[in-house]
Amino acid sequence: MRRSIVVFAGLAAASSLALAGCADNEPETPTPTTSATVGAISKDQAAADLLPASIKSSGKLITGINVPYAPNEYKDPSGKIVGWEVDLLNAVATKLGVTAELQESGFDNIIPSVKAGKFNIGMSSFTDNKTREAQVDFVNYYSAGTQWAAPAGKTVDPENACGMKVAVQATTTQETDDLPAKSKACTAAGKKAITIIKIDSQDAVNQAVILGQADAFAADSPITQYAVKQSSGKLQLAGDIYGAAPYGFVVAKDAGSLKQALQKAVQSMIDDGTYKQVLDKWGVGAGGLTEATINGAQS
Repeated sequence: MRRSIVVFAGLAAASSLALAGCADNEPETPTPTTSATVGAISKDQAAADLLPASIKSSGKLITGINVPYAPNEYKDPSGKIVGWEVDLLNAVATKLGVTAELQESGFDNIIPSVKAGKFNIGMSSFTDNKTREAQVDFVNYYSAGTQWAAPAGKTVDPENACGMKVAVQATTTQETDDLPAKSKACTAAGKKAITIIKIDSQDAVNQAVILGQADAFAADSPITQYAVKQSSGKLQLAGDIYGAAPYGFVVAKDAGSLKQALQKAVQSMIDDGTYKQVLDKWGVGAGGLTEATINGAQS
């Protein structure tokens, strides 16, 4: 996720109201938005040969993950963790000749756990940035920016949102960096600040806007686009994507050639077309890459 490492213990009073209003409006379980199919995934021996010996011998790629963040990662009715990132990870593991083992974690604990060796990698919509690259390495597999959504029929301009109530998932980059900067620009210009409504769950963020408790919400572009598609016409996109940056698998700096193995596996999927098929299956193809990179942070 485009989330900072800072953890916020409490929510604003406004968010409590939004959460309370969602009690009788449980969102439907997300499903892939297209009927696209994914072809058979075959092992890439050259990529598999790059795996550290410990992972080869265990046959497992232990992965720290935080849910929910549909459609990237969330739980289906049976409690199984699913999503397009999960599909991508499973395909990458197949390319490497191992099995991905998902272990739930608090988002803020994933990077420390990768550094400590508890997880081989972390995968939870992590934005690759220079601050994080000082601690860990990233294998980039997607590009996401920020995009807003508003109630259907309501015109909202993210560049002219002074005085509005905007919902965000707590600890996301939108909450910690993006909206505070936009609000500060408003007050510096003598206009009303943006009221930032911080809510723990993205599902509840979406519902806050549908229920009229916020004028709009801001989230990662695939999250926003998926929420609009799943809203049965109750939400619409507001403005274009901005601030695009890469998602990446989190890898410890002392993990040997693991990052090269992951990079080669992702590139193998890009080359054989299965990468695009996974993204298209979930309707998130707009952020697809043509080249898998390592540490591609732009800021």
